[in-house]
Amino acid sequence: MRKLANAELDRKNINEFKEAQKTPIIIVLDDIRSLHNIGSVFRTSDAFLIEKIYLCGITATPPNKEIHKTALGATETVNWEYAKDVLEVVNQLKLENVKVYSVEQTENAVMLDHFEPETQSKYALIFGNEVKGVSQEAINLSDGVIEIPQLGSKHSLNISVSAGIVIWDLFQKITASN
Repeated sequence: MRKLANAELDRKNINEFKEAQKTPIIIVLDDIRSLHNIGSVFRTSDAFLIEKIYLCGITATPPNKEIHKTALGATETVNWEYAKDVLEVVNQLKLENVKVYSVEQTENAVMLDHFEPETQSKYALIFGNEVKGVSQEAINLSDGVIEIPQLGSKHSLNISVSAGIVIWDLFQKITASN
């Protein structure tokens, strides 16, 4: 098996990405400290044609050299917006009939492998601070909470890893139902 060259991968250019039909998922990053995590979420969002990213609170915004290191240009393709207050973003999304889910460990959370997205619905996924997670206030406003099953001794995953897992899972389930 020969490794493919980048030119053989048939990826979209920026204009093709902008025109492509998007996966009905919005990412909300709240108080993310690591610029590398932010860039990584941009890159994953590009890979799965995510509709938009909201950067909230202390989350840094492009253009930024450290974000660019991991985003590798995805800040130019994925639509994004900065908002100071995550709660205002959540309220606005809910007014637009977007189903908002926090990705966190809570009572009555739905395990990711048991979560079934509704067809024809748009979803927003909130990912929180690397230490504190999603704020209780944002969880309270959410339509529900999704938890990633974990079987080891650690209590959490890196935010960019969590985003990758949840985005991939929902992408699979959404595209399979269409």
